[in-house]
This record gives sequence, C-alpha cells and structure tokens, in this order.
Amino acid sequence: MIRLDAQRKVHLCGGVSRRDFLHAGALPMFGLGMTQAAAARAATQAADNDMNCIMLFLVGAPSQIDCWDMKPDAPAEIRGPFKPIETNVPGIFVSEIFPRLATMMDKVSLVRSTYHQATAIHDTGYQMMQTGRLFGPGIEHPPYGSVMAWNKGPKGDAPPYVLLPKPIGATGGNLPHAHGAGYLGKTYDPFILNADPNAADFQVPDLLPPDYVTAVRSERRRSMRKAIEGNLNAFEASAEAKLLDANFRQAYAIMSSKKTREAFDLKQEKDDVRDRYGRTRFGQSCLMARRLIEAGVRFVTVNMFETVFNEVTWDIHGSAPFTSIEGLKDEVAPNFDRAYTALLDDLYRSGLLSNTMVLAFGEFGRTPKINPAGGRDHHPGVWTSLFAGGPFKGGTVVGESDEIGGSPKTRPVTTGEIAATVYQGLGLKLDMELRGPGNRPIRLVENGNEPIHELFA
Repeated sequence: MIRLDAQRKVHLCGGVSRRDFLHAGALPMFGLGMTQAAAARAATQAADNDMNCIMLFLVGAPSQIDCWDMKPDAPAEIRGPFKPIETNVPGIFVSEIFPRLATMMDKVSLVRSTYHQATAIHDTGYQMMQTGRLFGPGIEHPPYGSVMAWNKGPKGDAPPYVLLPKPIGATGGNLPHAHGAGYLGKTYDPFILNADPNAADFQVPDLLPPDYVTAVRSERRRSMRKAIEGNLNAFEASAEAKLLDANFRQAYAIMSSKKTREAFDLKQEKDDVRDRYGRTRFGQSCLMARRLIEAGVRFVTVNMFETVFNEVTWDIHGSAPFTSIEGLKDEVAPNFDRAYTALLDDLYRSGLLSNTMVLAFGEFGRTPKINPAGGRDHHPGVWTSLFAGGPFKGGTVVGESDEIGGSPKTRPVTTGEIAATVYQGLGLKLDMELRGPGNRPIRLVENGNEPIHELFA
C-alpha cells in the first residue's frame, strides 16, 4: 500500500490534516498511481479507445446443461428438468428459464467450450476467470480491472475500477479470490461499495477509505466529509492547496466529485427503471454499474452473490445449505435474466454498448449427471461463458461440448484464452509486461494464449 503521509502536517480548512486525509491509503482505493506508474502506462499501453467493461461474476457456477448448453436428447439423469426454447437467432437455443435473454440473443455470444484443469473448488475458478492464471505460492495475479487501472488510470474524476456490491466471502476454500490488485500493489485495488444498493437504508458512499483498510476512522471521516462538502471553495482558494502533489489533488477531485457521487445514487432513477432491473441486490448493482460507466468508470465487477451457503445461488448441489436444480427457475434465473437484459438494453439504447463489454462468467460448470440429492456438483471440465457489447459479435456460438455436456467436443477454450480475449477487447497489448514480485517482468497474457478470434466483429 502506498502511503503518502507527510512528516510535516499540512492542515486543511476544518482542521483536517493532509496526513489524516491520506492516512490508510486513500489513494490506493481509487487506482491512482505515482509518477513511475504513469510512465509505465505511457510506455506500454495501446491507444486508449475508451473501451469499458462490466463483468458480471456468477458466483456459484451456473450449470451449462440447465442454462445455455442444453442436451434435450440425453438421458433424463443428464438433460435435467428444463426445456430448450428458441431465441431470436435461428439455431441458437437456451433454457426456458431465460425468456428475456431469448429475445436478445442477437446481442450475446456464447462460448460453450470453456474449461480448466485445476482443482474443482470455487477459489481456483475465481482466480483463473478473473486473471487468466492460477495463483502460486507468494504470487497473486491482478484481475482485469486492476490491470486497467494500472495501465490507463482514471478517466476524469471517476475511480477506474469499482467492485459491487461486496467481495466474495466464504465459499468453501481458503485461497485468494482475485479481488485485490496482487503484485501491482494496493494502489490498483478496486473501490468496493461494500453495501447492498437494494437495501431500504442504502446511502451513497462517502468515497473515502473503506473500513477494512485500517482504523483511523469515524471522527476523521466526519471531518473530512465536512471539509469536502462545506469548504471545497475555501480550500481550493487557499495557499495550502498549492502544497499538495498531483496525486493528492486527483484523490481529492474524486472524493469531492458531484458526478461520481451521483452515479451511486439510485434514487435519481425512476421507479420503473429500477423495477426493470429487479429489486434485488444483483439487479440494483447492475443498474449502478451502468450509471458508473456513464460517469467515467472504466471497469465494474458485479458479484452476483457473496457466498454459496444458506442462500439460493448457482451452486446447485441439491441439499442444504445449497439448492436443487429446480431452485434456479424460481429465484436465480429470473434474477439474472431480468437484470442482464435490462443492462444490455439500456446500454444499447444509449449507444454505450458499442464501447462497453459485458461479460457474464461463472467459475466452472456443473456435473453432467444429476446427483442423488437432485443437484449437480462442481465440474471444471466444460461450461459456457457469455460475451456481449464492445467489439464482440452477437448471435454467435463458439465451441461445443460433447453429447452429455461433460467436456469440449470442438474448439476448447482455456481461461488463459478468455483473458486474452478480454484484454484484446479492452485494447491492451497482450505482450506487455507487468512488474511482479521482486520487480520480475510478467507477461500480461502467457505465451500460447490467443484471443477467441471468432467473437470479434
């Protein structure tokens, strides 16, 4: 974590010192870099084409067979309880539990042959689908959003990388979940909302360091917010402002930005708009993600669930504390179907879909054969990943799984190739080098991993 605490205190109006303001690393939360990071960006980045990204992470791992890669001719213990339905693209079928998606398939492409060979636990999937790599001892690779923050920095006053609504919590493993920036440093961690935007008491966040960073806190927060909101003009006119370096001024601009704060304020949306996304934590997070992109955020990750325990999720093992396959139809699928299609529709109507990639990823698939509890278990052998917006073609299917949905039959796609596709779409050079532990150069995408060229228009 970069600390910019000065030995000499510089007091702002209201009695808040520059040391207090930056204590616990106010800057890292917003992805603000130091001079050497800016130089690295200038030396390595491709031309900024202002491509943005919203990644919907479908925590728990959707079943390929029950969702987007159905096997209606397979035996009953494999094909499951749902029927395929036609979409608005001839020849592409999806599950009946996604009626809205079926009407918008021309904007979405399916990669039905994603797979990995690591241990079948949630944590490995989180790592590989958000970074393209499996973490090793003492090395945590940065997720896509952190790389964007490092490579391109903030756009205007908005933080470059935001995570909604909360980090993924306990899901049965004890490995990193690829939320932090890893060896890039905490400067490039996401700003984490850490709240439920669907809650009745939801408040627009302070845009100040979150509670998990350190314990400076409550009184200083109140003082800082007063300084920001009540004395901004006085501060900007004071001689003290001239003592602040460019990084601090950038952080101050973000924290005091009316536009950025308003992006988090869902009360500014009409009720019927909020209803279209669904009055759920995920639905309102998707709406907020759209607003953040409009405000200049480059990359937004939305975690659909915080855990897989004691709530209905994609993790359909069948018995408590999980759910059965049928549980998808009642809660999970309608939640996703409503929010995902509302997001795509709004981005399309506003013209933002052309420069906003929308990814919908799970961490692995589910076993072809239904287990005795009426569910499906972890299966990284094959699953489906969804791509929309930005440079991606809609109405395309890449790869196919075998007759029982157990392994790729054609065009197998690794998580490294997924990463190459994401970075290619974002306009980053795949052979650029990040600085790993001990300042060791680490290629952005491992050699041999090429983008999924069939997805690009």
